[in-house]
Amino acid sequence: MTRSGNPLTEWIGRATAVLPLLVVLAVCGLLPKTAAGEAYRFSLSWVPALGVELSFMIDGLSLLFALIISVVGFFVTIYAVDYLHGHSQIGRFFVFLHAFMLSMLGLVTADNVLALFVFWELTTIFSYLLIGFEHEASASRKSARQALLVTGAGGLALLAGFLLLGIITGTYEISEMVDFAAHLKAHPLYGAVLVLIFLGAFTKSAQFPFHFWLPNAMAAPAPISAFLHSATMVKGGIYLLARFYPILGGTNAWMCPLMIIGAITAVGGAIIAMGQSDLKKILAYTTITALGIMTMFLGGSATPSLTAAMTFLLVHALYKSALFLVAGIIDHQTGTRQLEKLGGLLRFMPFTAFAAAAACLSMAGFPLFFGFIGKEIMYKGALAEVMCPELAAGTAVLANALMTAVGGVLIIRPFLKGPGHYPSPVREATFFMWCGPVFLGGLDILFGIFPEWVGHWLVAPAVRAFHFSPEDIKLHLYHGINMPLLLSIITLTLGVCFYLTHRRIHDFVAKATNKMPVTASQIYEWCLEGVAGLGKLQTRLIQNGSLHRYFFIVAATFVLVTGYSFFSRAGALPLPGLPLLALREWLLIIAITAAVLTVLATRILLLAVCALGVVGAGLAIIFLSYGAPDLALTQLLVETLTVVIVSIILLRLPGLGSQTRQHPGRGLLDALLAVGAGVLVTTLLLAVLSTDLDRSITAFFEQNSYLAAHGKNIVNVILVDFRSMDTLGEIIVVATAGLAGYALIQKKRDK
Repeated sequence: MTRSGNPLTEWIGRATAVLPLLVVLAVCGLLPKTAAGEAYRFSLSWVPALGVELSFMIDGLSLLFALIISVVGFFVTIYAVDYLHGHSQIGRFFVFLHAFMLSMLGLVTADNVLALFVFWELTTIFSYLLIGFEHEASASRKSARQALLVTGAGGLALLAGFLLLGIITGTYEISEMVDFAAHLKAHPLYGAVLVLIFLGAFTKSAQFPFHFWLPNAMAAPAPISAFLHSATMVKGGIYLLARFYPILGGTNAWMCPLMIIGAITAVGGAIIAMGQSDLKKILAYTTITALGIMTMFLGGSATPSLTAAMTFLLVHALYKSALFLVAGIIDHQTGTRQLEKLGGLLRFMPFTAFAAAAACLSMAGFPLFFGFIGKEIMYKGALAEVMCPELAAGTAVLANALMTAVGGVLIIRPFLKGPGHYPSPVREATFFMWCGPVFLGGLDILFGIFPEWVGHWLVAPAVRAFHFSPEDIKLHLYHGINMPLLLSIITLTLGVCFYLTHRRIHDFVAKATNKMPVTASQIYEWCLEGVAGLGKLQTRLIQNGSLHRYFFIVAATFVLVTGYSFFSRAGALPLPGLPLLALREWLLIIAITAAVLTVLATRILLLAVCALGVVGAGLAIIFLSYGAPDLALTQLLVETLTVVIVSIILLRLPGLGSQTRQHPGRGLLDALLAVGAGVLVTTLLLAVLSTDLDRSITAFFEQNSYLAAHGKNIVNVILVDFRSMDTLGEIIVVATAGLAGYALIQKKRDK
């Protein structure tokens, strides 16, 4: 379908590629210093009252992530203009895209955990907007909501973990927390911190059992999948684990969960990928596999393991972003992403085929490709581990062999097999669409031939940033005949076998997946339905529209919470004593009590209002008898106005006798609650009166009322100077009430 675009908007969109390009140049300018082990740090005052700073740090780890984000972001930007050509919301797309990119850059450079959390959640929000970019489709909206809920819930757990870290270490700066690592690992809350941090990392990086949201997020446009779901957002959890490795890592509690969860995620994702037919779904599940492998190696303690994690991070970012862009080109040019409909594209799209071949061969781990280097160091790391080296090596071999087979399917089926079934003629994509995957695929070859350069400038500084070791960190094309090379040969052999039988594997996995009684996605749906059901239940029980129930709940909560807090500390508080009262005060109490009983007993509204006025007048007399004439006058005026205005309102209402109680025991509960609240408030007031008052505030006003405000009456000074805005607000409220009362009276008079 041909769509006419807005040339100006598309030109502006293409021009925004300057932003990631400038970031690339700036990051490259920092390479020499980070390769030498230096780090840049700067901070701004953020919440000085709490001692919180907006601080950033760029070291080897941050720089590696920033380089991936900016390079892939640049190619995704120029790619998206042609991919979304004619889309009515293309301008909004670039706003979301670059806002997400800046959020990711903030995430990987933040040195303050609270700032990191803010950027973390910003990536969640912008990913929600990007996944749901085609919001007219219900699948897009559902997938975006799922990604938001899963990663957002993990973000809340992460915030709790950060707050615990701040409480234990006394600082929110990551670079300062490193000094408290030993204290932290011996702290009783260490296990709780680990669980919360892991929840944040696992949900963001789609680890088992939170992996289901990533394949569903393939409803997003291809540029988004290439940027978010291969190179940036899903690697946020990997970055988090690496960043906090020197603070929390190195213990069995750290290593066991990462190795087990990573291994399950890696193998499970690769197996399910074999049962898929949609290009993007296949890439999504192999991304889960790659994330599982990185998580597993970050659970290690040996330098080769951590080097493998960082090397594979770069390997995966290059080949997977290229493959997602290729999948987008195929879908854009042929109108389908289904493997069974594709074939013979090499003849029509040679540049796209080259990019796909380079990326797939790197994913398969063929020699002279960067993926081969990644697998070599991966096996070296697995064999160097003290804890479960067989598990790590076996998992890596099986997962890599399955990805080798997937790589063969992705390059042979669409490009080399016979003709496909799609609208003809099929043409090569525009230069701006294929230049990105060709460049990224070319890097897979270049880095594979010259791995020493990558190891020196990128991988080694990244590992040194979170793991100090005297061991050399170097990448080589050929390490000699050793066990890692043997495992690489086994991997390729197994991969070829898997590819030759991939039809059978595909059918078996597809059937097994369909027959699974329970899936993680179903559990998510059940949880969602449970939350919705709980919301309906609480709405029916608590928020049913009854004012009586609202007031009852508020008053009961006050009595229970305040009463428990007060009486649980009764031993530490002075016992309140009953004051001695004069005869006139007893008479006032009797009058007020009689008025209250009249309110309860009468069925005449006007009499009830007048009785309430008697209560207020009695309180005014009490104020007057204790030397507060101004307060007494205010009370009398308020009570008088209340009686007048409410009387006017009640003249239009039916009498109390027409109302019937729906529940027989409700009156008894109301009475018990009223008595309980009265006893509690009275006890609190007596306790306060029997406690020595803190007169520091009084002393402040005594010292400053005349000197600062030039007033001899302290009460007046407080009202018009120290709390003038409060007084102004009260005057506005009283004036508004007066105007409303006047309008009510006028309305009655008009009738």
